[in-house]
Amino acid sequence: MSYSKKPLVGIIMGSSSDSKIMHGAAEILDEFKIKHEDQIVSAHRTPTRLDEYAKHAESSGFKVIIAGAGGAAHLPGMIASHTVIPVIGVPIMVYNYKQKKSGKNKFSAFSGLDSLLSISEMPTGSSVVTVGINKAANAAIYAMKILANEFDDLKTKLQKHKMVQYNLVLRESEELKKLGLSKFVKKRT
Repeated sequence: MSYSKKPLVGIIMGSSSDSKIMHGAAEILDEFKIKHEDQIVSAHRTPTRLDEYAKHAESSGFKVIIAGAGGAAHLPGMIASHTVIPVIGVPIMVYNYKQKKSGKNKFSAFSGLDSLLSISEMPTGSSVVTVGINKAANAAIYAMKILANEFDDLKTKLQKHKMVQYNLVLRESEELKKLGLSKFVKKRT
């Protein structure tokens, strides 16, 4: 089995407006050439579809599901209650950007904290791993860590990725030391 030939990660979101945030997960998985399947599954508007999706994910051999939702954010917990596949929840703060008339985004009632708490406070027995608000890219990295337990080459790629991050921080630190804080900040703005 290969992670680049058939989807092992499912990315789901409650509505199309969540795609603005959830594409961050797809970008990371694409960068690492990890095949994923992306769908809209609403816990509230399409509850039977949610059940069907859980069965589809299991029969398709998915290893991880990344589920993003805003507001009450029931999708991650509900999908977790229908499957034994690990679920990573992404709380979403900005949603419903389809309101083109006003030109304003609609924000969740508590700046995403409602979503974060809804996902992270699942009852015992229906656990969901939760990343930070709007942190879909972190969900993808966590999904890759799960897959890396099975794929040694992916583990190697993740180790290289960490070294790239490490070296970037060292380069930036040297530049900061050389330029001084004021010039460093001006150069970056």
